[in-house]
Amino acid sequence: MLKQKPSALPLRYAVIIGAVGGLGALLFAVAGGLGQSSVTAQDFVNLQEGNNPHLGFRRAHAKGFCIAGEFVSNGSLQPYSIAPQFAATSTPFVGRISIAGNNPTAPDLNAPVRSLALSFGAGSSRWLTAMNTPPVMAVGTPEAFYQQIQALSPDPETGERNPERIQAFFATHPETQTFRNWQAGYTPTASFASEIYHSINAFYLINENGDRQAVRWAAMPTISSNEELDSENVNALQNEFFARVEAQPVAFDLTFTFANDSDDETNPTVLWPEDRQQVVAGQIVVHQAMPENEGNCNEINFDPLVLPKGMAATADPILRARSAAYAESYRRRAREHFLNSSLQPSPQKESENSQ
Repeated sequence: MLKQKPSALPLRYAVIIGAVGGLGALLFAVAGGLGQSSVTAQDFVNLQEGNNPHLGFRRAHAKGFCIAGEFVSNGSLQPYSIAPQFAATSTPFVGRISIAGNNPTAPDLNAPVRSLALSFGAGSSRWLTAMNTPPVMAVGTPEAFYQQIQALSPDPETGERNPERIQAFFATHPETQTFRNWQAGYTPTASFASEIYHSINAFYLINENGDRQAVRWAAMPTISSNEELDSENVNALQNEFFARVEAQPVAFDLTFTFANDSDDETNPTVLWPEDRQQVVAGQIVVHQAMPENEGNCNEINFDPLVLPKGMAATADPILRARSAAYAESYRRRAREHFLNSSLQPSPQKESENSQ
């Protein structure tokens, strides 16, 4: 991986800040954040980071590592989409595996959610996806999502969650029941390689005739893992995955579920019935895993609205709120990297100072 010259860092981050800041405002305007919603992307990220933000890190899913590999398509989605990734070919990807939360040093095994984010292709053919272990969202609007984060946030005085506040939120939001049922029955596996990662939100596949098919997808593991990990090791899952990939590639079947006319593709709180058509589009094959400071996933904002021709977003408001919040989080950490880089002496200055 090529390293940037120190003198180029401030300019590079300045460009990122400007571009992503504008993108975040635009995306949230599309989501209804300007004039139609009382919640902004800034509000979301302020709440996620709390009173003690970890500067330079993502505000959500702060702890993670980079992966690289290829998506080997079998061509089965070509009748439904003209996206180049679905031709019978191999497309390289850069990705990131992470755990939920804003603490970059949190214990792996304590996280309630695990995530797999991937970036396929480049330019106008680029496809970004951020998948999570839950198959649905608890709520279906940005306002309710913000209230959910508020309800689950620790009380500033006690540092603990307030059970009464949480129960009151769920009582007024019956749409959370499907998510709560999943949560009650979910048992984390002993490896990132044996989890199911869901797109959660629905998207459209678009074929050469312009026909649209609403879909959700999931990365389905090809192995199972029931071994016991050291509960005292804060990096237990990361270390297990590194060792596994070093021994052999890790593969997931990328499986698409097709909606029918009775399914609402704009509501991420509802599971589609099990009898819906499913198509395995190919395999995600992970060949490498490395710490973030050694890989090139850290500078990627895995915005789920970055889609290639042949795919499109639905009108799901949560999807757009996710995109706007990701952009705001990225803008903040880019600015923090920029400021930190600006304060670092250049090699020339260090040489002059040593003379």
